[in-house]
Amino acid sequence: MAADLPAEPDYEPPAEDAYRLLVDSVVDYAIFMLDPAGRVISWNTGAERIKGYSADDILGRHFSTFYPEEDLVARKPWYELEVAAEVGRFEDEGWRVRKDGTRFWANVVITALFGESGELRGFAKVTRDMTERKRAEQALKAGEERFRLLVQGVLDYAIFMLDPAGRVVSWNAGAERIKGYSSDDIVGEHFSTFYPPEDLVARKPWRELEVAVDAGRFEDEGWRVRKDGTRFWANVVITALFGESGELRGFAKVTRDMTERRQVEETLTEQRRLVGHLVEAQELERRRIAWDVHDDSIQSMVAVGMRLQLLANRLPDEDATVVRRLDDAVRASIGRLRNLVFRLRPPELDRHSLTEALDHYLTDVAGSWGMTYRLRHSLDHQPPPGSAVTIFRIFQEALTNIRKHAKASEVQVSLTSVDGGTLVEVADDGVGVDDGDGDAGGTPSGRRVFDHFGMIEMRERAETAGGWWALSESTGGGAVVRFWIPSPGGGPG
Repeated sequence: MAADLPAEPDYEPPAEDAYRLLVDSVVDYAIFMLDPAGRVISWNTGAERIKGYSADDILGRHFSTFYPEEDLVARKPWYELEVAAEVGRFEDEGWRVRKDGTRFWANVVITALFGESGELRGFAKVTRDMTERKRAEQALKAGEERFRLLVQGVLDYAIFMLDPAGRVVSWNAGAERIKGYSSDDIVGEHFSTFYPPEDLVARKPWRELEVAVDAGRFEDEGWRVRKDGTRFWANVVITALFGESGELRGFAKVTRDMTERRQVEETLTEQRRLVGHLVEAQELERRRIAWDVHDDSIQSMVAVGMRLQLLANRLPDEDATVVRRLDDAVRASIGRLRNLVFRLRPPELDRHSLTEALDHYLTDVAGSWGMTYRLRHSLDHQPPPGSAVTIFRIFQEALTNIRKHAKASEVQVSLTSVDGGTLVEVADDGVGVDDGDGDAGGTPSGRRVFDHFGMIEMRERAETAGGWWALSESTGGGAVVRFWIPSPGGGPG
C-alpha cells in the first residue's frame, strides 16, 4: 500500500541566477570552463579550495598550469583536449599541482561543449581531489549559457537542483543517463520518485532534506530506482543552497551510479571468505597430520631407538657399534620428523603462546643459519588462535625470504598490541630492497628482490584476515616487513 505523501505547493521555476548559485556553492569539486585553446574562463569556489588559485590568479591562464613537469614534457594537457574534442569527453586520474607546488591525486573529467551550429565553444572541466577520498557535494547551476552548458555536459554524475519542497527544477545529461528520465519527464516531479517503496514508507527522502537543511549537506549510499524500475546502487550528496539573506533557495543533488563498484566489493568479500575457509581447512589438516606424525610415527621410532640402545648394551663391541649407528640414524630421523611437525604446526601454538612459538622457531631456524636474533613484544594479551596462526605463517615466509635473499647477519622481531590487533615488524640488516625488476635473490646492483609469490602469500594472508601487509627499506639499509592482524572484536589497523 503506497505511503500517503504530503501535499505539495505549486511548482515555481528557479530564479535566473539559480544555475550560477548551483556551481558557486560546490566546494568539493573544481568546476570551471576552458575556451577552445585551453585557457580558464570561469572559476568556482571548489576550484579555489582544491587548487589554491583565486579567480584573479588563474583566469586567462592555460590549464596546463595544474600539471606536473613530466606531463608537460609528454604534452598530456593538449592530448586530453584533443581526445575530448574528438570523442566528446576525456576521463583520467593522475597527479596535479596546486599553486603552492604540492601535488594531489585527482579524478578529472573533461567534456567538449559545442554550440547549436556544432562549433566548439570550449570545455567543461570537473576535478575532484581523490587524495583523501572524500565524497562531497557536487552541485551545479548556471545563470548564463556557459554554466548551463557546464551542468548539461557532465555525463558521469546526475547533477540537478531541487526547490525547497524537493521538486526537480533542473536536470543534466548525466541525470538522464543514470536515472533514465528525460528533462520533460521529471522536471516538476518530487525527487522521492527515485526511491524504492521501503524508503518511501520510512520517509527517507524528506528526512534527507531535513538533515541537509540542518547540517548543510547530507551524504548517503543506497538503492535508487530508474525510470524502467531497475535498481542501482548510488552515492548521493545533497547540499542545501541558501541565498544571501539566509533563505533556503533549494538543494543541489549529485548522484553517481556505484553499482559496478559495489558488485566488485561484494565479489572480493566473497573471494576472501572462501580463501579464509580454505586457509582454515589447510591449518586443520596440517595440525591433524602433525599430531598423527608426533603421536604415531615419532613415538614408534623413539621406542625403536630405546630398544636399539638396550640391544647395543647386550652385544659384543663390534656388533654394538653397528647397532649404535642404527640408533644414531633413528635419532636423526626423529629430529627431522620433529622439525617437520614444527613446520606443519608448532606445538607451542596449541600448548603455550604465539611468542613462545616465535621464539622457538627463531632459536631453531635463525640459530642454524648463523644469524643472531632479538624478539621483543609488548602485547596487552596473546592473539587468539586464528590470528596467531596467521601471524606465525606470515612470519615464517618473512624469515624464509631473509634466508634466501637478505645476506643478513641479524634479524629483529617485535610484536605490539595496536588498534585491537597485533602489529608485527620483522627487520634485518641485509642488502635492502630493490624497486625494479629482477630475479629473486638479487639484482646487478646487489640489492634484493623479494619472492613475488612469497609477497603475494604474505599480503593475501594478512588481507584475508582483515589486516594489512607492507614492505619497506629500513634506515640501516636492510628490509622491514610490517603487518597488522586484527583480533576478533578489535578495531581497524
